[in-house]
Amino acid sequence: MTAAPTTVSSPGAPRPVTPGSILAERLGGLLDRVDSSGSVVDQEWIEDLRSAVELARGLDPYLESVTTPQSPALAELARRTASEDWNGPRGNGVLEQEMLSGHVEGQLLKTLVHLARATRVLEVGLFTGYSALAMAEALPADGRLVALEIDAGVAEFAQACLADSEAGSRVEVRVGPALETLAELDAAGEVFDLVFVDADKGGYTAYLDLVLESGLLAPHGVVVVDNTLMQGLPWTSGQSTANGEAIAAFNAAVAADPRVEQVVVPLRDGLTLIRRADGS
Repeated sequence: MTAAPTTVSSPGAPRPVTPGSILAERLGGLLDRVDSSGSVVDQEWIEDLRSAVELARGLDPYLESVTTPQSPALAELARRTASEDWNGPRGNGVLEQEMLSGHVEGQLLKTLVHLARATRVLEVGLFTGYSALAMAEALPADGRLVALEIDAGVAEFAQACLADSEAGSRVEVRVGPALETLAELDAAGEVFDLVFVDADKGGYTAYLDLVLESGLLAPHGVVVVDNTLMQGLPWTSGQSTANGEAIAAFNAAVAADPRVEQVVVPLRDGLTLIRRADGS
């Protein structure tokens, strides 16, 4: 899930929101300017730029082509999300189709559920339910995924999408502020093998602290945090955003935290995998 502008993209026309897609767009823009300027530019330089554009533009489509295909249910959920006008009342200019985890990230999440042999998964930040459904498809028949969402309208949209698939029945949606719901789950003795955090970026540190300090995370459990590269804002110069600053602070805090070991995976907008350093 990424931050949205005041006016979000049109249905079916996503904008670049990951470091790779932003790089591809900017390189392509440079090449277009060179091609249309009519100015004399060293041909070798142009070919190097053209090669860089091909490399950047081709990465995501290639990853999609060699990754296990998404299920029909996931493809339909993605279609419905892309077709929705998030500039309308449901999105209110805050939500947008680019918040969808998507095919390759969804398959990675499914694989992590398999590797962890997870039977109970917690998701903080549901949006339209793509990542929840992807992980639910990897759960055993008696598995359970609890998804937290603060926006009642988008939660309703997600539940309608999830209801159309068998795996969607394994997803329980809880609407409300995440910290309150996390505390309720902990008080109820709930324990999860995998926790996926993809919500408001300013809340990331508090969510991770609560998960680590409570009984919510099972021994040898893993926490997966989305958007930890945040469009390249944590390391590039120029004006940042509130989300970019929040992610930079979160990444620095995790890197300095002796309680955990972590690795940042440069897939899409960045995923950080976190485990307790003592293995408990």
